[in-house]
Amino acid sequence: MTKPPDEGIKVVATNRQASHNYFLEDRFEAGIALMGSEIKSVRNGQVQLREAYVETQGRQAMLLNAHISPYDPASRDNHDPLRPRRLLLHKKEISKLAEKVQLKGYTIIPLRMYLSKGRAKVEIALARGKRQYDKRQAIAERDSQRDIQRELGRRG
Repeated sequence: MTKPPDEGIKVVATNRQASHNYFLEDRFEAGIALMGSEIKSVRNGQVQLREAYVETQGRQAMLLNAHISPYDPASRDNHDPLRPRRLLLHKKEISKLAEKVQLKGYTIIPLRMYLSKGRAKVEIALARGKRQYDKRQAIAERDSQRDIQRELGRRG
């Protein structure tokens, strides 16, 4: 049922609200252009993706509103915690994302940030916003599945 953990991957941040607020469609892996003090903070797990999103600007994709805390030992050479960060994607991927975002209701959101072989990566997804009734329906389905599993556990 569950996937085996990926070799050499350390997840440093997840956006747990993403699957609740959006229908997730296509997923992509992107590298991030970071400063020295930023990668130190990422390795310490001082990252928050809750209100982050991705915007395509021409032939570039930028990660906006991702909070990477300042690295204390860097003091004066520190970075701005909310600065825009460039995502490293192929041109075809960027054009595909930009094309889809032009459609109504689509956005690009980060799902998780992780370290793979020492390099910071972000898993991003093309997402369509859920309406309130979609969220209620998903919660009801989850509750009914939990009740079914509970009953099966008692009988077994």
